[in-house]
Amino acid sequence: MKRCLLLSVVLLLVFPVIAGADDFPGLPLIPGGKVIKKTDALLVVETNLSHDQVLEFFRNLLKNDKDIKFREWEEMTYIEDDGNRPWHSISIPRDKAGIITVTIKKDSWAWILSTLTLRYIAVFIVLMIIYISISVSGKIISGAVNRAEAKKKAQAT
Repeated sequence: MKRCLLLSVVLLLVFPVIAGADDFPGLPLIPGGKVIKKTDALLVVETNLSHDQVLEFFRNLLKNDKDIKFREWEEMTYIEDDGNRPWHSISIPRDKAGIITVTIKKDSWAWILSTLTLRYIAVFIVLMIIYISISVSGKIISGAVNRAEAKKKAQAT
C-alpha cells in the first residue's frame, strides 16, 4: 500500500499535467490562455496566440477523433462535434488585433431538443411537399387520361 501511495505521489510530481491540468468538458485548455468566463455550459478563454495557432492546437488535439467538423467562415472557425462528447462546439474568431477569444460550449438539453424539434417539423414539411406534388401530378395525369378517353369516344362515333 505504501508503494502505491509513494508511486502516486511521484507520478503527480513528475507529471504535473496529470496533477493540475485545466480542462473543460474533456478538452485541455489552450496553453497560456486566460479564463474570462467559466460556467457549467460555457468556457471563454482569451489568448495572445493567433487564430492559426489556436486552430492548429485544436486540429492536433482532435486529429484522431471522428465526427468532428471544422467549418471555416469569414469571421470565425467553428469546430463542431457530431458525436457524443460532452462539448458541442468551439468558436475561434478571426481577430486581427492580436487577442483571440475562444468559446467552448457544452451540449445542453435546450440545443438537443431544439434540433430534434426542427428535424421533426422538417420531416412533416417534406411529407407535405411530397403529398402536394403527388396530388397535383395525379390531377394532371387523370385529366390527360380523361381527355384521351373522350377523344377516343368522339373518334369512335
